[in-house]
Amino acid sequence: MPSRNAQTDNLLTFGGHLEVLRRMLFRVLAVAGLIAILVFCFKDETFSLLLAPSEWDFVTYRWIERILQSIGFVEFRFEEYHVDLIATDLSSQFMTHVTTAVYLGVLGASPYILYELFHFVSPALYDNERKYSVQVAMVIYVLFIVGVLMTYFVLFPVSFRFLGTYSVAERVHSTITLDSYINTFVSLTLVMGLVFQLPVIAFFLAKMGVVEAWMLTQYRRHAFIIIMLVAAIITPPDLMTLILVTIPLYLLYEVSIRVVMWVGKNNREES
Repeated sequence: MPSRNAQTDNLLTFGGHLEVLRRMLFRVLAVAGLIAILVFCFKDETFSLLLAPSEWDFVTYRWIERILQSIGFVEFRFEEYHVDLIATDLSSQFMTHVTTAVYLGVLGASPYILYELFHFVSPALYDNERKYSVQVAMVIYVLFIVGVLMTYFVLFPVSFRFLGTYSVAERVHSTITLDSYINTFVSLTLVMGLVFQLPVIAFFLAKMGVVEAWMLTQYRRHAFIIIMLVAAIITPPDLMTLILVTIPLYLLYEVSIRVVMWVGKNNREES
């Protein structure tokens, strides 16, 4: 059996573990707080980046236009639109600035947070478990960032364009509050970052023997319906966003099948 990390030779007491945890949390809060302060100080750059998906000429629309024009739709252009963002409370802009800085501080510190968590639990792991832990932590972070980028460049701009310009009558115009905009953006980003962890969840379930590849393959149709329901719950209520979320989630389900196959093959070789 592989030996545990050498740090476990000197076992810590319960109070010692609490002290190590306290120091880790202090370092994490310090790093996240420093990044949050930097974000707060660079207000113009931060909100220029966050508000960009609400613009009619956002980079995603320019990419789509170039792609369609390159395949023959030379005259294709997205229609120009404008949606006003407003602040209804005296302190809402300042509080939104503060909470946004905190959100981005935690997001920016996430690689360091993963490192600290791994450093905290690694003494209790065997050598092969630590190897898997590093790989899994990297995959978790990469998938989370992919979910964040997909939200920023695809899901949120499309949702905002549809819902922000939708009108039941010509004389009814939409004005969106700033805190509603930021809260929707943050919540959708967080949810998509978590949902993109599907292959990691499949990995652990396969390791525990809960799922096998034939099960996931046999219930593909059922999984597709469940994925559509989940996408309908986590996204704003419009068909385009539902489709844009369902497609990558189903692709992640197919990736999960391959992951479970790989885990099953490794388990058979080890046994």
